[in-house]
Amino acid sequence: MTTHQPSPLFVPSLMRPLIIYKNLRPTRAKLALAVFVLSVVSLVLALHTLCTAKTQVFIYSSETSIYLNSDKSLIRTSLEQHEQQRLIQEVGNTDFESPRANQRPHRRLPHVLIIGVRKCGTRALLEMLNLHPRIQKASGEVHFFDRDENYLKGLEYYRSKMPESYEHQITIEKSPSYFVTSEASERIRAMNASIKLLLIVREPVVRAISDYTQLRSHSPTRSPSNASSPSRDMSFEELALRPDGTINESYRPIALSIYHSYMSIWLETFSRHQILIVSGDTLIARPATELAKIESFLNIEPRLGPRNFYFNKTKGFYCIKNASADKCLKDTKGRRHPDVDPDVISKLRRFFSLHNQKFYELGTKLNKVLSSWKRSYYR
Repeated sequence: MTTHQPSPLFVPSLMRPLIIYKNLRPTRAKLALAVFVLSVVSLVLALHTLCTAKTQVFIYSSETSIYLNSDKSLIRTSLEQHEQQRLIQEVGNTDFESPRANQRPHRRLPHVLIIGVRKCGTRALLEMLNLHPRIQKASGEVHFFDRDENYLKGLEYYRSKMPESYEHQITIEKSPSYFVTSEASERIRAMNASIKLLLIVREPVVRAISDYTQLRSHSPTRSPSNASSPSRDMSFEELALRPDGTINESYRPIALSIYHSYMSIWLETFSRHQILIVSGDTLIARPATELAKIESFLNIEPRLGPRNFYFNKTKGFYCIKNASADKCLKDTKGRRHPDVDPDVISKLRRFFSLHNQKFYELGTKLNKVLSSWKRSYYR
C-alpha cells in the first residue's frame, strides 16, 4: 500500500519549524565555502593595507624623531635638520614679548660665538648684533678657549664673564683668536656641540694690510741697520715679501689671511650648517644685508635694517643709530692704511687666489664673496 507524504500546507503547525530547520542546517560543503570566502576577503584586505602603508620607519627619542629610509643622503639631511632643531631649542623660542614679571635674568654660557677673523670687523659685527632685543653680548674678549690659564679655570669662570640674560635671549661672545687656535674648536664642542659659530672674513690682502697697520700702531716693527744710522720702521712691502721677491708666508698678517688652513680644522669638529661665513666687505658697505642673513641663521625675528645705521663721512664707514644715542667704533677702528706699492698688491692677490679657491672648495659656499674678491678694490 502506497504511503503519501502530506503536503506542507497540510503539515500540522507544530511540525513546520522542524522541517524548516532541517532545510537550513549547514552542510560540510557550505561551511567549507564560507571559510574559503572569509579567507579570500582577509587576504585582499591584508594586501590592500600593505600596498597603501608608508614604508618609513620612525625612531622616537625623548627629544625628537629622526626619519630613516634606504636613501643615505636623506638620512644625513634628516640628521642635520635634527641637530639644527636642537640648537634652535637651545637658543630659545621665537617669542619676542617682554619677559614675564616672575622671570629673572641669569648669566648663561654663550649660544653663539664670533670666532674670527682678526681685522675683519668682529667688533663692528658684535656691536651691530647687540642692537637686536634678543641678543646680549659679552663686553670684552674673554679668550677662554684659546688661553690655557683661562680654560683651566673652568666653565663657571667663563659663565661669570657673560652678561645676564633672559631665557628668550641669546648670549654672544667674540674672541677672534679662537679661529687660529688649534685647541679651540674641540674645547668649544666639549662645552656645547650644538653651538652656532660666526666667522667674518675680508678680502685677504686688505685684511693683511689692516693687520700690519694695527701692529705698527702698537709696537713699530724695527729693522736693524748699520751702526751709523738709526733703526727704522719696516714697510709692509718689506715684511710681506722676502728679499728674493717671493711671498713671506711666515709673516703673521699674511698667514692669517690663508683662511682654508684654519677652516679645515673647524669643519672636522663642527657641521657645516653650524658655521655662517659673514662677508666683512659687505658688512662695511651694506650692513643691513649681512645682518639679515645672520638673523635668519640664528632663527630670530628680523629687527635690524637700514634705519639702524648711518654713514659717517669722517670715519668712512657706517655707525650705529638707535633710540637713545648714535655710536661709532673707537678711533682705533678703521685706521687709515698706508700706501702700498700696487705691484706688491697685485702679486699678493695672485698668491691668495689659489688659497681662496681652496677655502671655497671646503664647502664654505662663498661664491659671491670670492667673486667680489676677484674684482676687489684696495682702500
